[in-house]
Amino acid sequence: MSDINKLLANAHQAQLEGKPEEALQLYQQALRQYPSETNLQIACGNLCVELQRFEEAAGHFRRILAFNKSPEAHNALCYALQELGNSAHQHGNYNLAEACFEEILQHQPNNAVYWYNWGNAQRELGKLQAALQSYSKSLKLDPNDADTHNNLGNVQRELGQLDLAIASYEKALQLKPDLHHALVHLVHQKQHICEWKELTYKIQIIRDWVNNHAEIQVSPFAFLSMPTTTALEQKSCASNYVKQNYTHLIAPRDSLGFTHTKKTKKKLKIGYLSADFRLHPLAFLITGLIEKHDRTKFEVFAYSYGMNDKTPARTRLEKAFDHFIDIRNLNDIDAAKKMYADQIDILLDLTGFTQSSRTGIIALNPAPISINWLGYPGTMGDYLGRPLFDYLLADKLIAPDPDYFSEKPLYLPCYQPNSPRAMGNDTQKTTHHLPEDAFVFCSFNQTFKITAEVFEIWMRLLKQTPNSVLWLLECNAWAKTNLQLEANDRGIDKNRLIFAPRVSIEAHMERHQHADLFLDTLPYNAHTTASDALSTGLPLLTCMGETFPARVAASLLQQIGLPELICDSLQQYEEKALFLASHPNELARIKQQLLTQKTQSDLFKPEVFAQQLEARFTQIWQTYLAV
Repeated sequence: MSDINKLLANAHQAQLEGKPEEALQLYQQALRQYPSETNLQIACGNLCVELQRFEEAAGHFRRILAFNKSPEAHNALCYALQELGNSAHQHGNYNLAEACFEEILQHQPNNAVYWYNWGNAQRELGKLQAALQSYSKSLKLDPNDADTHNNLGNVQRELGQLDLAIASYEKALQLKPDLHHALVHLVHQKQHICEWKELTYKIQIIRDWVNNHAEIQVSPFAFLSMPTTTALEQKSCASNYVKQNYTHLIAPRDSLGFTHTKKTKKKLKIGYLSADFRLHPLAFLITGLIEKHDRTKFEVFAYSYGMNDKTPARTRLEKAFDHFIDIRNLNDIDAAKKMYADQIDILLDLTGFTQSSRTGIIALNPAPISINWLGYPGTMGDYLGRPLFDYLLADKLIAPDPDYFSEKPLYLPCYQPNSPRAMGNDTQKTTHHLPEDAFVFCSFNQTFKITAEVFEIWMRLLKQTPNSVLWLLECNAWAKTNLQLEANDRGIDKNRLIFAPRVSIEAHMERHQHADLFLDTLPYNAHTTASDALSTGLPLLTCMGETFPARVAASLLQQIGLPELICDSLQQYEEKALFLASHPNELARIKQQLLTQKTQSDLFKPEVFAQQLEARFTQIWQTYLAV
């Protein structure tokens, strides 16, 4: 028997004995002698598929198609690329996923599923217009696919086309009423445009899902802003979401097998993970802190996976860190390997369950200690019977009850850091279309935070405060129209609502001086927006709720020494606002107190915050060594 026949016979026998790895090696050895033999390529490709080595399989099938356009090889290549693309997407390798589905579509351009999957990869890569086109093409081929309508809505939302996004979610639900996440998206976008009809009923349905149907996916961030949700429900929502989305990382985590050696170190390596190292509210909070870290005791790493907007804010952050590492082109596994190779001791996720989240990296356990902080105002839930994160950076006002959090709360005097903000050139009231002699209530929160109940209070305040206006952030055209209609329905001239356009951060900070009282929202407070107001000397009145996002403004007011601006009920909030608007001397006293406290308080001293945070780092490292 010739050598090649022996190889083939042995390979066939290995297959019969259930030894695909051995069979593949033998067939590949034969293939090296006869590289143009189609049957050998097919055998190797099929075995690679069986072993889930789809990239190798695709290579074998491509070589067949180079000289033999057989339908079998064509279909086999498409299958291998589909499996490779799906796996790549699941593990965060969106560049590979995009390439796989782009190649498949060259072979099967009329397959709606492939257009849908290509759009999914493009969206993850931030190629929103391309994703829009891919989803649209998919729907031309299959107009009744609810998931595609839902994902088209996601892209439209991210492009600011909120009316189209809402229509897409509604179409998805019309086609598939049990497409639960589409209802969650729909409710959240209705909140963004301040269309409140039927929201109470729909939110109650979503709360029931969280409490009684753990298999239903509910976006934790959207759930945070829904009125009436409780802290324990938010914890359940997060845990459900983790189980649904991160279970696939168990096998790669175990395969990676990261082990962490406990030892005393002269310098601890601190890693910060975020999509928002750019001109973003995060930069206004953390830049000063990063710059003030004690380099004799800490080495500081940034792991950035967001866009480089090439702004001065980005440049300053790149300089602030000891190491600024762009991991956009690394999948979650490779990013975790990089962090492990860098020997990070404490890893902080500054994004959490917000847009562009890559918290899956944390689930791979690349560092011995993980901290949830700042980006997502709540618990990140449990993962495989234990907290996904070890710690939550908080303060005792924000997180008074540890039972509401999966993580162990790590308390600071105030959880929010702050960097000094630059102020723009002085302007006049009339520059902002504000009447010269009017009392200006303002709320620069995003519109999804405005609820019907809070807006009702604001309208009563306008009724009871002659010559007053309400100054709001102009987030989108639909919210503006809806709020004007809501005002008219309550007997308030819509022109008493003044809308502030998006401007530079310097101009935005400066215009605060023309407001008299900032009215906070509930159940989702002003966060960075609150410290913006306080840093300019603008008094902020808040109502403190039960949940983390409902207590942030109170935490800031407590830190700056103005607890009298914290209300425990909406009735007290309304009465206090009316009192301050009608007693200018008292409001002036509070403003002066705020200006004094602003310089004396630690709230705007990043060097003090850095010392407080570093003390916690040292504390938890010692705890880790002792266990």
